[in-house]
Amino acid sequence: MTAGSGTERRVGEPTERADLPRPSEAVAALFGDSLDTAARYAELLATAGIERGLLGPREMPRIWDRHLANSAVVAALVPDSAYLIDLGSGAGLPGIPLACVRSDIRVELVEPQLRRVRFLEQCVGELDLPHVTVTRARAEELAGRGADCVVARALAPLDRLVPLAMPVLREGGLLLAIKGERAEEELARSEDAIRVTAGNRARLRMCGEGVVDPPVRVVVVKKSR
Repeated sequence: MTAGSGTERRVGEPTERADLPRPSEAVAALFGDSLDTAARYAELLATAGIERGLLGPREMPRIWDRHLANSAVVAALVPDSAYLIDLGSGAGLPGIPLACVRSDIRVELVEPQLRRVRFLEQCVGELDLPHVTVTRARAEELAGRGADCVVARALAPLDRLVPLAMPVLREGGLLLAIKGERAEEELARSEDAIRVTAGNRARLRMCGEGVVDPPVRVVVVKKSR
């Protein structure tokens, strides 16, 4: 706050960042009616998120494209009215952007670290997301949860992630693992282990063409045993 401005910021309220970029037209269209909520979340990431070390300062110019939009485009793979668990949610990615664009799903943000849990609780409260809950837990504690969908972003290699996610899912549920440019290589190395653990082969899907560049690579694994 500038001295003598006469404006006081409420505790926990993010300060607007003048250097926070605006979303492109394609990204704004992606969020649609929830754009204001997404913008509020972007401010939280750019202020409290960076202050608490949940996001690096160099990520500021890429908050919309690399973080919010990259997460939200995965909504195309989430079943209708799904119970979705964001495993290792961190700063709320991809769970919060998914909740912004999909009011029909129930989202549980799961994170073991207390400082991250507190930030997630602040976000959920300030963004008014009644269909989102926060749970402090490790993946191993969620066996039998019966989720329709588990999403994970940069949490673990596939050969470790699939055994963590399968017990959390119901039979027929989906793991959506958001991966980087080497997704194809990682999938090729892990394909046999995935088939043994999940009872199914994994598929690689591309999301967000025309919205984000490059499109987001998502490894999709359906639980059949």
